[in-house]
Amino acid sequence: MSEHRAAIAWKRSGPNFSKGQYSREHTWTFDGGVTVPASPSPAAVPAPWSNPANVDPEEAFVASIASCHMLTFLWVASRQGFLVESYEDDAVGVMTKNERRVSWVSAVTLHPRIVYGGDRRPSPEDEGRLHHEAHEQCFIASSVKTQITVAGFERA
Repeated sequence: MSEHRAAIAWKRSGPNFSKGQYSREHTWTFDGGVTVPASPSPAAVPAPWSNPANVDPEEAFVASIASCHMLTFLWVASRQGFLVESYEDDAVGVMTKNERRVSWVSAVTLHPRIVYGGDRRPSPEDEGRLHHEAHEQCFIASSVKTQITVAGFERA
């Protein structure tokens, strides 16, 4: 078993807390010492009470899914003899309302661009299998009910 921690810090600033006139900017500090400025999405809380330059929880959620998939994909590919030179992704999360009319990140689509090196290159079928195995073994994907797909690979 392992533990993973994040420290969240916020202090009130703004003219009227009870009327919702306060900044939602805060920080996330991780166990390695990195501090990230955070804020709600301006789509949820308009400026000046949010800061679009900061990371919002929904973006972080999408990034954690994409990062976990990439890390697992790299591990699976390395174990199967494929040399990955680079991996980039422009992941997109979509918020919808559930049956209770509550907004949630219902779907994340990954758009990986992978460059392979070496003599052995995966076929499209191999690459689809690699994505499927990465999805099945990804800790984050196994922890959420959000639909996660890899563009161009129906099985993942």
